[in-house]
Amino acid sequence: MPFPPPPHALPGPRRRTLLASAAGAALLVGCSAASEESAGTSGSQSAAQRARARAARDSDGLLRSYEAVLAVHPALAERLGPLRSEVVRHVEAFGGSAAAGPSGTASPADPTPPSTGASSADPSAAPSRVSAALAAVPARENDALAQLAAAERALADRRAAALLELPGELARLLASAAAAGAAHAYLLTEGAR
Repeated sequence: MPFPPPPHALPGPRRRTLLASAAGAALLVGCSAASEESAGTSGSQSAAQRARARAARDSDGLLRSYEAVLAVHPALAERLGPLRSEVVRHVEAFGGSAAAGPSGTASPADPTPPSTGASSADPSAAPSRVSAALAAVPARENDALAQLAAAERALADRRAAALLELPGELARLLASAAAAGAAHAYLLTEGAR
């Protein structure tokens, strides 16, 4: 025996009709988005490559800041060594190359930080860049740590702002590096207290 119809049927579309319409609309949107992405793949790839190269350069600049601080304040080597190692990993993750010293830090006897592959294309520019970086390091350790923390924080903020414009995997990598940078900034400022 069939079920009797409800006592009073509501006017308008039924629930099944709405669900089927929503599923169909999602399929149509997904198909049109995929066709638009395949048409603009070369443009988004170049934008992703530019963003990756920019992230590698930014991490390389941060690495040079760590090396300059370590050259001026070698007593901070134990504290800054792990953070610097993470920055080296960020450079490499974004496709750059970072040359590290044997212990991962600049040697106290040699104030010239190790050069990085991405930034050492012009050897004549290296000494001026190193001397400029060393001159920018504050004389007090706490001030140098604060300067590094500010650089980490600024880079993390720039990376977080750029996330919305990047494709999935690169956005996740950049988000991870931004989170690590924010953690580094916290560790650099909390240790000074």
